[in-house]
Order: sequence, then C-alpha cells, then structure tokens
Amino acid sequence: MSLSHALIGLVAIEPRTGYELTKDFDETLGRYAWQAGHTSIYPELGRLAERGLVEVTHEGARGSRTYAATDAGREELRNWLLAPADGGKVRNEYVLRMFLLSALDPADALTVLHRIAVASETGAAQLRAIRAEHGGDTIPPGSAGFGQLAAEFGVRQYEAVHDWAQWAITQLGRTPSAPDVR
Repeated sequence: MSLSHALIGLVAIEPRTGYELTKDFDETLGRYAWQAGHTSIYPELGRLAERGLVEVTHEGARGSRTYAATDAGREELRNWLLAPADGGKVRNEYVLRMFLLSALDPADALTVLHRIAVASETGAAQLRAIRAEHGGDTIPPGSAGFGQLAAEFGVRQYEAVHDWAQWAITQLGRTPSAPDVR
C-alpha cells in the first residue's frame, strides 16, 4: 500500500483537511493499517494535487485546506483497489521479531510470546467493542458497512495472532532448549 492511495481513499470517502487526515492516521489507520505523520501527509497531498488526483475544495482560516478526490483520483484508487496486491515492501514488526526470537534466552522468548498473546486478545476485544457500538453483526449499507468489514478483518487477524502465540508458547514449552543457530 502507498500513502498516496490511503490519502486518495480517505478524501474520496469524505473531503478532509490535512489536520483531519493526520488525526485519522494517529487514531485509527496508524494503529490498524498504515502509519504516517503530518510530515509525510502534507507533502503527499501537495504531490497528489499537482498530479490532479486530489483538489482543494475549501480554504479556511490559518491556511487550512479541505481536500477531495478528483475523478482522476477516484479512477486511480479504483484501479489500485481492483488490482491484485503486488506484495510490495512488507513491514511487519511481529514477523521480524519472530525471526529474531532465537537471539533471546528461552524464558525471554516466552515472555515475548505471552505479551503478543495478551496484546492480540486485547486488540480483538477493543475491535469487538467498536463493532458492537456500530451495530455488531449487522452491516449497514454504504461506507459505514465497509468500516464494519474492516473492523471484523482486524478482529480475525488478532484472533489468528492470538491462536498462533498460544501455539508457539506450547511448542517452546515442549522444547527443553532452543538450538543455538548463531
């Protein structure tokens, strides 16, 4: 995924200011999908505007600008969403940490796995609560429904990570000591 597609998508759903986009990344997207700060967001909005993919629809006080997707931006977003994912650069901290667990003492590795189990259980519970606040298993029509689908995807990811962590804890508990692979 790229920041440009995330920004086009957000302003295609609803026009937003750079400040509102930064809040979206701080509060939800950054936690569940993609991280970006204002130092990345504002310059990217400028580049998207230069390419004709977003436009400023309103200028407010103190230089505030509201952005919306143009027809070309919506078409770019559509093409990207309909294309198979190319895999791109993967940034998955969990996977990196799992590759490096063998560098730890087995007791410390188990501590890491227990933390992952607790964090994933907590994350799933938080997303379930968000889903419940917005209708639970009832998927409303329109963009609100897609938020529910994304939240359910997140719940299931957390559940899968939790199940994996529990399995890994059991596996390490069966092994007297991990072989030294250094």
